[in-house]
Amino acid sequence: MSWVLGVDSGGSGLRIALGAVDEAADGPKDGSKDASADGDVGVRTVGTAVSAEPVRTGPSGIDPDHLLERLLPAVRTLLTREGVRSPVAVAIGAAGMATLGDGLRAELPAALESALGVRRSALAADAVTAYAGALGQRPGAVVAAGTGMIALGTDLAGWRRADGWGHLLGDCGGGAWIGRAGLEAAMRAYDGRHGGSAALLSRTEAVFGPAREMPGVVYPRTDRPAVLASFAPEVARCAADDPVAARILDEAARHIVDAAVAACPRVEGCQVALTGGLFKIGDPLLRPVRAELAARLPHVRPVPAAGDPLTGALRIAAALATGSLRLPRDGRMLSVPTERDE
Repeated sequence: MSWVLGVDSGGSGLRIALGAVDEAADGPKDGSKDASADGDVGVRTVGTAVSAEPVRTGPSGIDPDHLLERLLPAVRTLLTREGVRSPVAVAIGAAGMATLGDGLRAELPAALESALGVRRSALAADAVTAYAGALGQRPGAVVAAGTGMIALGTDLAGWRRADGWGHLLGDCGGGAWIGRAGLEAAMRAYDGRHGGSAALLSRTEAVFGPAREMPGVVYPRTDRPAVLASFAPEVARCAADDPVAARILDEAARHIVDAAVAACPRVEGCQVALTGGLFKIGDPLLRPVRAELAARLPHVRPVPAAGDPLTGALRIAAALATGSLRLPRDGRMLSVPTERDE
């Protein structure tokens, strides 16, 4: 039995899981829905911890010192509680790792070895851990949609990424995109312009207050994408009776599938999984997404996501511990420093 750590770092803080790897077992033991994922090692979650404060991002990227400051006390408490001396491997998935992770890649491997005695580490973009959680180590594509939206695919030789460029440059079809489109339709109705929705105007004023005050509600907020995304469920609730809301979700579905098509590898047996909190709004979005997928990727099999990004981080750590990591190494998407001799 080997012990591994998985870490998921995002806008809501750090989630940490300690897993037990049974190298003699076949298939994942993490409670996932598919216990026969090709290339997956059995890993069982034995304990979890949370650090609610998000890791800071500064001019030079994600702050490695702040990540360690939040991570190490929680990990030590978790290891002590479970009676584990040291993990064999750790995998950290972080939002922004691909573009803002230079400091983490430079400093974390040595710091983790010094603090925890762990010699095998992987640093991954959160889209990669979402992929590993959803599909394991199969070829395919995963669409991860929450406040933002990104699609990531692999043929196990390299990664194909689509969107994930943030709410100003992309994330088309994501929660902030849907919420902003719904609020725009509300403001059109308030003005009496074409394309407005009285239903969405009513929900806007019920949630945020008078429509004329909306600029002051939205523009000064440093968490503006999250504020916009909070309105996406209201758009979904209106969609059954309001054609404007329904058209917004239809367009969101087209954007989401655009990204899936761009990311999906052209290989036999390719699978596509949808993951992330946005899809919890249910059928008003899922119906048009499924219809678009069937029309544009008829050779691809949609499957439910087996697990979340924390599950994915554990799976990557387990594969690293057993020398069975098949997901493609990449300087930005999945960085695996040279393993030191034990």
